[in-house]
Amino acid sequence: MVVCRMVLEARMKRRRVRTERRIRWWKLKEEECSVRFREEVRERLSGVKEVLDDWATTAGVMREAARKVLGVTSGNRKEDKETWWWNEEVQESIRRKRLAKQKWDRQSDEKSRQEYKEMRQQVKRDVAKAKEKAYEELYERLDTKEGEKDLYRLARQRDRAGKDVLQVRAVKDGEGNVLTSEESVLRRWREYFEQLMNEENQRERRLDDVEMVKQDVDKISKEEVRAAIKRMKSGKSVGPDDIPVEA
Repeated sequence: MVVCRMVLEARMKRRRVRTERRIRWWKLKEEECSVRFREEVRERLSGVKEVLDDWATTAGVMREAARKVLGVTSGNRKEDKETWWWNEEVQESIRRKRLAKQKWDRQSDEKSRQEYKEMRQQVKRDVAKAKEKAYEELYERLDTKEGEKDLYRLARQRDRAGKDVLQVRAVKDGEGNVLTSEESVLRRWREYFEQLMNEENQRERRLDDVEMVKQDVDKISKEEVRAAIKRMKSGKSVGPDDIPVEA
């Protein structure tokens, strides 16, 4: 008989969620990035031959300049992981822990295992300190607009972590019976949208006896556009042109 002593560590691998790669518009808050973006847009617009009154052309120039100056996200997101409070110290600790784990995997001796164990404890301490500091700063900023945005972002992240947003495991049919198989769930969704998109609604009735007034309407001026943009709030989701108000 052969007797051996083994140390096994069970790990649950996080599944990466593929998301759409987005422009890092939030970097416009940094003065250096804001200046570089403004200069890049002006330089690109000065060499454009198309008519600049065309918004599609201008928006395309702004997006290309933003990708060059601000960059884009990787498109990978670990499932249900909060990282808004991370700082450089935490990232460095995690990097050293990863190196210690790789060393233990290569050498498989007691010394490397102990080093990895110590690094895991160190990461826990650094994470606890970083979270405490981040929450203290958040509480101090609650009365400001930036603090309000942080609070909403944290609430959305917590809400998303508690939901099954990756797949629908069960739905109910028209009679209230629970459907669990993938085929029946997809069939139910198809039936739902077929009914939703083909319902006949009451048509609006036009009043034929109303007197029609014909008059010229002035074109929208640049001053009106500037005033409308200034009234819009920052930090909102981008529209179809993928350009936020800040830009």
